[in-house]
Amino acid sequence: MGGLPMKEDRFSQQARSSGIAGPGWPAGRCVRGADGRRGVGARRHGSPRGQRWAGSEMASQGSGSSSSPKIPGGEGKTAPPYYGAWLLPSVTAGARRLRRLPWATVARAYGRFKLPISEARQMRLLSTLDPLAVGKTSPQPEEHPMSEKLFWGDQEPLSKIPFKILRGHEQMVSSCHFCVEDTKILSGSYDCTVKLWDAVDGIVMRNFEPGPKAPVLECSITADSKRIIAASYDKTIRAWDLETGKPLWKIKHDNFIVSCKFSPDGKYVVSALDVDFGICIRDAVNATLVSHVKDLHERSVTACCFDHDSQKVASVSSDRTIKIWDVMSQATVLSITKAHTNSISNCCFTFSGHFLCTSSWDKTLKIWDVHTGEFRNHGACVTLMQGHEGSVSSCHFARDASFLVSGGFDKTVAIWDVGEGCRKFSLKGHSDWVMDVAISNNKKWILSASKDKTMRLWNIEEIDQIPLVIEYKKAKGLKVTQCEGCDRPFSTYESDTSVETFTKCVFCRMDARHLSADAAPSSSDREDSLANGESKCKDD
Repeated sequence: MGGLPMKEDRFSQQARSSGIAGPGWPAGRCVRGADGRRGVGARRHGSPRGQRWAGSEMASQGSGSSSSPKIPGGEGKTAPPYYGAWLLPSVTAGARRLRRLPWATVARAYGRFKLPISEARQMRLLSTLDPLAVGKTSPQPEEHPMSEKLFWGDQEPLSKIPFKILRGHEQMVSSCHFCVEDTKILSGSYDCTVKLWDAVDGIVMRNFEPGPKAPVLECSITADSKRIIAASYDKTIRAWDLETGKPLWKIKHDNFIVSCKFSPDGKYVVSALDVDFGICIRDAVNATLVSHVKDLHERSVTACCFDHDSQKVASVSSDRTIKIWDVMSQATVLSITKAHTNSISNCCFTFSGHFLCTSSWDKTLKIWDVHTGEFRNHGACVTLMQGHEGSVSSCHFARDASFLVSGGFDKTVAIWDVGEGCRKFSLKGHSDWVMDVAISNNKKWILSASKDKTMRLWNIEEIDQIPLVIEYKKAKGLKVTQCEGCDRPFSTYESDTSVETFTKCVFCRMDARHLSADAAPSSSDREDSLANGESKCKDD
C-alpha cells in the first residue's frame, strides 16, 4: 500500500546545510506529508502510537519521491503519515557507533535555530560598537529602569534626615538618655532590662544586673555619667555604677513608681508615686529618705523633675495641675491649676530653670515662666499646637533652649522653634508610639524611644539646610538670627520692623520686660517723690 507523497521542508534543508545530514543519510529524513504533518520515520513495529523509531531502513529518495518509508521487520508495510515532533534521526544498531554525531555538531545546529539570550544580547551590544556599522540602523541597547535612591527613614520627599536604628530590646522602650559626653546611650524597657549602648556602633555594651523583675518605666543618669537609677513596676528603684555595672542600692515602695530623676548636682533622687498622689525625695548616695510628700495632687502623678539648681521639684498629674515643691522649705511654692485640658504627661525645665515645659494628652505643649509667675495673669507664655495628631508623651529642651523636641502617640518626633512657637520639623519612621526623647549636649543628635521595641538616633546637624525646612521658612517669611543677649539662634519674621525682635530671642525679651517693670517706679513712689519735691520747694 503506497504512502502519501512527501516533500522536504525547510528543517531538512537547514539540517543538511548545517552538516547534520551527512553522507549516507537518506534525503527526506525530515519530511512533511502532503497533509502538512512532519515526521522522522516509522514507529517501531509493535510499539504503541507516538513512540519514535530510531531505525534507518527508510527509502532514500529525493524530495520529489512519492514512496513512503518502510517499517523494519514488516514486509510491504509502510509508516503512517503521522508521527511525533521532529527529532534528529540516528542510525541502525549496527551502524550506530559509526554514525553517531558529536554533541558539538548538534549544539552548533541548535544554535542556528535559536541563539541563547545572553549571546543575542551581547551581539546587539557589539553591533553598536562596530566601526563598520556607522550609518546603519542598529537596535538601541536595552535601558533598564534605574531604581530611585532610597534615603534612611520614612521621611517626606524633601527631608532626608540620616538616622540609625538601635535594636536590642524585646519589648517597648520606655526611657532613653545620652551620657558620657554623648558617646553612650542608656535605655530602659518593658522587657525588664536596662542597657548601655555605644552611640557610634549602635551595639549593646552592658546589661545591668541584677535587673528589675518587672517592666522598667523610667531610668535616669547623673550629670557626671557615674551612676544610674531605674524605676520598675515591681515597686523598686535600683541604682548601679555606670562604669563597672555594680549594683549600689535598691529600695522598695509600697506603691507603684511612675517616674524617677536624679538632681543635676547628683545629690538627690526624686520619684513620683502613683497611689500616694505625691513625690518622694531620697539621698542619692545611700537612699535615705529626705522627704515624702503625700496628696500633693488630687490624682496620680505622671512625671517629675528637678530644676537646674537642684532646689525645686516640678510635678505634673492627670488632674491637669502643675506643682513646684521647694526642697529646702519643704513646701509648695507654686501651683498652676487647669494648666491643660487633659492629663499632663511630662515636664522639663530649661537649663536656667526659668521656664518649664509641659506636654499633655490634649495634643499640645506649653511653656511656663515659673521664675516671675507671669502665668498668673497671662497664662503660658508659649503654647505649641498643631505639632502632633495625638497625645504628646514626652518633651525635652536643648541645653541652650534654642529648640524643643517632643514625642507623641502619632509615631512622630517634633522639633519646635521655641522663639516662634511653631513646629520646625517632624521626624517620621517609628511604627508605634514614641515614648521618650532626648537631645545631645552638642545639639547634633536626637534620640527617640518607641513602643516598636527600637530606638532611633537622628542626625539634625544640618537640619537648617534641608530643602523642606528652607521652603517652610520661606513660606513663613522667617529668617534665623543670633540673639544679642544669650547668643542663641532664633527665627524672626523678615517683615517685622521691630528692632528688638531682630536682636533678642523670646526669653531675653521677657527678662528685659520684667527688669523694666521692676525698675519702673510705682504710683506710691511717684507720689512720695512729688511730695518730697514740694517740701523742698517750700523750704527754699
